[in-house]
Amino acid sequence: MKRAILLYNEKAGRGKIAGKIENIVRMFSDVDCVLLPRLISFDKNPFDGEEASDLVVIAGGDGTVNYVVNAMKRKGLDIPLAIIPTGTANDFAGSIGMSADVMKAAHQIIEGEVDEIDCGLVEQINQEGGSKKYFINIFSFGIFTTTSQHTPQHLKKRVGRFAYFMEGLKELRTMHGIPLTITTDNETFYYPTLMGLVLNGETAGRLPLMRKASLKDGVFDCLFLRKRHLLGLSAIDMLLYVFGVRTNAVRYIKSSSLMLMTPSSEATDIDGQSGVKFPLQVTCLSGALRVVCPKSS
Repeated sequence: MKRAILLYNEKAGRGKIAGKIENIVRMFSDVDCVLLPRLISFDKNPFDGEEASDLVVIAGGDGTVNYVVNAMKRKGLDIPLAIIPTGTANDFAGSIGMSADVMKAAHQIIEGEVDEIDCGLVEQINQEGGSKKYFINIFSFGIFTTTSQHTPQHLKKRVGRFAYFMEGLKELRTMHGIPLTITTDNETFYYPTLMGLVLNGETAGRLPLMRKASLKDGVFDCLFLRKRHLLGLSAIDMLLYVFGVRTNAVRYIKSSSLMLMTPSSEATDIDGQSGVKFPLQVTCLSGALRVVCPKSS
């Protein structure tokens, strides 16, 4: 009989998992799998004492999945992961085809297959003892990209994804360009950047930015928005890109690695969590995660 743990975040997505854990445990028991519920604690490693698990089921949003992936990597473990999306955006779970319905997602896991999925690694460079973090969906910096870090939990619970928009408006007061030197697999160039997005998946905040992105191609899909004199012009450039119209102010790149250098101190974001400081290296680790995906995907 297989042994699995269910790491759930009771605060994610307006308490979406509440009242459904017992039914999920019963579903796994019906297929000869013992599923042990564990309320996730973000101040300790959830794999302590659980290193021999056959499967880890994560009920939460992208931030919760990110925390579990980083905790697993720190332990040097390679346990298959499965996701019940109960967060606010659930970009990564959406990219692999998981249902937004909790019980349907549990059924998809039971009927699903383990696939090898890419994972991102961000490392601070040129610093002794520089930090590093893994990401599943997106690494970002610049305007609006750290919004999710600052959005209060009570606001997300009340209005959902609209809370990010409300919090993002506050960042307009601190808008500034970043003098950035970018090195990809093929070139090095300077780009005064208002916003940078390095995506492993297709969406950010469920906004479809990379419709042709793949979680299994070994490369990132990257967007860099150039700062223009008027904020409105930059906003129009980004809006046009979302609707499929390319402009000279949006640089699109596919690359398996990036080195990002800037003399300024800038905050970064990794799957909605606080990221790594510049200068830094971003690397796509091909097939580095084993993830249960629906058969249909």
